[in-house]
Amino acid sequence: MVGDSDTGDRYFEPHVETMPREQLRALQEERVLDLVHHAYGHSDFYRELWDEHGVHPRGIRSLDDFRARVPFITKGMIRAYRARTGDAFGGMLCCPVEELTSVSSSSGTTGDPEFFAEIWEDAPPLVAHQVRDLWEVGVRPGDRVLSPAGTMRNLMDFGYQALGATVIEVNCWLGQMAEVVEAVRKYRPDYIQMLYPQVVELERLADKTDLREAFSSLKGASCAGQPISRRMRDRMRDEWGIEVYEYTSAADTGTAWECRERDGFHLWEDTVYAECVDVGEQSWQEVPWGELGELVSTDLDNRAAPLIRFRSEDLVRMTDERCGCGRTHARMWVAGRRGDETVVQGRSVVLRDIWQAVEDQPETAAGVFQIVRQRREVDELRLRVGYDPELTADVDTLGGRLGEAVRKRTGVDPVLELCTEEDLLRTMTSVAKFPRVVKS
Repeated sequence: MVGDSDTGDRYFEPHVETMPREQLRALQEERVLDLVHHAYGHSDFYRELWDEHGVHPRGIRSLDDFRARVPFITKGMIRAYRARTGDAFGGMLCCPVEELTSVSSSSGTTGDPEFFAEIWEDAPPLVAHQVRDLWEVGVRPGDRVLSPAGTMRNLMDFGYQALGATVIEVNCWLGQMAEVVEAVRKYRPDYIQMLYPQVVELERLADKTDLREAFSSLKGASCAGQPISRRMRDRMRDEWGIEVYEYTSAADTGTAWECRERDGFHLWEDTVYAECVDVGEQSWQEVPWGELGELVSTDLDNRAAPLIRFRSEDLVRMTDERCGCGRTHARMWVAGRRGDETVVQGRSVVLRDIWQAVEDQPETAAGVFQIVRQRREVDELRLRVGYDPELTADVDTLGGRLGEAVRKRTGVDPVLELCTEEDLLRTMTSVAKFPRVVKS
């Protein structure tokens, strides 16, 4: 637990980040009720959907009414509306197109990229609130940050500049980590943002260059795209000197980051109303704090095209307990995606078991693997696994050892396809995330 004397310089917006739960819930209710009226009055998609369900804003007077009456939405429903009407915004837009400041996109890992219409002044909503997380990492006015070239969900430079940081623009996208290391040596940044495939690239560089020396200027680094294993996190900290902070999606309404306590991902509840609903019996009722459910989100800070009761397909556990950092907003732990479980001749196989078996082998310790399947229930477990060619003397021997490790973990004999990590990462359909379950 961090004491009060340790938390005074940890909050960018202390009055919001440590707001009492009762005030936070009252703020959410006020914003949700206003949002319902706004969306019904301006969005063709929501008006059509809610009319079909007999929902009108005058019948929504509380959060309880909102949860009980407003229907869930999915990506499939938005795409179907877009295909039926030809509306590029899927009927979601709540303002004239000419009022938009920007249209950004998701990574497209689980399908076609989704597009997010936004209105903003100094910074996009998602970027503006990530400033709180960057402050927790340690970024301060005058610091240097190495900015990646990617612009999914908008350019982060606005957030860095809002903090008073100096942005160093270099090509630090995928496949360029050797050049990134040299840029870090030259410009000595305080912070760098990375994606999971870049961490894999660093593993291949570790034996050729002194990464601890190269990254010695960093206060911290962030990473997204895939969960980092405990083994990898320990190596980044102990061998390379990088304090890494992971972040994940808050169901397309924003992001959720770790704090220094590393005890769950913080949801900024003044910007998102998050629910965790039961999927086991298809009841869609809210589960108690701490139990597994699907994350459902409602945008509270996007007036242009808000997501309202959006089913994410992310399986999470949530708590409203105050974090050791002192923040009062809810936290979540991500267990996976609803579609990731594979049933092999009646036996359930989950990603974490395969992950552990793959990481236990030195040649595949980076954990680069995929389940290859056409449907959830299959007759055989097909795995595609990437290995480090510099550590692999005999691919057949590795395959035998790896197959036995997977069998012990899952109870299933896998059908293995082995290739180099580099070749496997080249198959990525998204530049930000490495998909763990693919069809071919």
